[in-house]
Amino acid sequence: MNFSKYTIRTTREGTEAVCAALMGEGINGVEIDDPYQRAEFLATPSPSWDYAEEGLNDMSDTDVKVIFYLSENPWGKDLLINVKNALERLKKMDLGINVGKLSLESCEGLNDEVWLSKWKEFYKPFNVGEKLCIRPDWEDVPDTDRIILTINPGNVFGTGLHQTTRLCLKQLEKNVTNGMEAIDLGCGSGILSAAAILLGAKHVFAADIDENAVTTAYENAGLNGIGRDRLYVTSGDILTDVSLREQIGENKYDIAAANIVADIIIPISPFVYKLLRSGGIFISSGIIKERLDEVKSAIIASGFEIAETDILEDWCCITAIKG
Repeated sequence: MNFSKYTIRTTREGTEAVCAALMGEGINGVEIDDPYQRAEFLATPSPSWDYAEEGLNDMSDTDVKVIFYLSENPWGKDLLINVKNALERLKKMDLGINVGKLSLESCEGLNDEVWLSKWKEFYKPFNVGEKLCIRPDWEDVPDTDRIILTINPGNVFGTGLHQTTRLCLKQLEKNVTNGMEAIDLGCGSGILSAAAILLGAKHVFAADIDENAVTTAYENAGLNGIGRDRLYVTSGDILTDVSLREQIGENKYDIAAANIVADIIIPISPFVYKLLRSGGIFISSGIIKERLDEVKSAIIASGFEIAETDILEDWCCITAIKG
C-alpha cells in the first residue's frame, strides 16, 4: 500500500484550529512547516549547529503548512472526505483565520515497507490498565502476571499506542465478563477484538471499512491463539451497507466497541442501540475534546445512559449503557 501526502496552508493563528480539526477525524500525526518558527530558530545562536542550507530563511512564502499522510485505499479516501468536510466547517466558524485549500503532493517511495520499518524501531511492549500487556510480535516480554496481547498491526490502524485505543482497552478490561457476545466496529488491526476475547468474551463480530483489516485482524487473532470459531471479521461501511447491518443483526450483543471518529459515532449510535441487548455496553472512542458534548448528546438521544467519560490528553472515551 502507498501513501499520499496532503498539505493545508494556513496562518500561524490558524495552525492550532487546523490541527484540532484533523485530530477530530483521527489524524494525530502531522508535520508543521512554520517559516516564522524556522526564522526565529535560525536567528538564535546555537552551539548545536554552525551551517544552515541556503534558502531555509526564505520568507517569501509565509504560510504555515500542516502536512499529513493518508493511505491510498478506500479507508484513506473516506477519511479525506471527512477532512474536507471538517475544513469547510472550520471556514464557516468565522474565527478570523485563513484556511487555504487542501493540496495533494507526490509521495514517491513511501509505502508499507518503508513506513513499517521506521516505526517498528520504537514500538516496544507496554502495559495498559491493570491486566493487559501489549507486545509487538517481534519483541520479547519479561515474565508477567498480565494478560499478554500480541499484535502486528501490519498496514492498518491499531498498535495500542494511540490514546483512543488505550482508553478503549481500559474500558474493555473493566466491562468484559466471561461469555459475553461482543462487536468491534472499525476494528482495524483487531486489537480490541483480541483483547475482548482474552478478557473473557465468547465471540466477537468485527468489521472495518478497510478490506486489509480482515486479513490483519485474523492474523493478530492467530498470534494470540484465537480461532475463527470465536472471531468473525468482515469489511464494509456500516453507515451505508444494508447487507452488513443485516448480517450484524439486532439485540444480540452484550458489548460494542467503536474506536472511530465523532462523525461516524454520531450517526451509528441509534444502530448500536438496536444491536445491543438490554443492559448492553457501548464503548466509543476517537473523540476529540471539542466534540465530546456533541457526541454525548447523540448517544443519549439514541436511548443510552452515559456511565463514564474518560479523557486522556486531548482524546475522550464514552461508556454508555442501554436501558
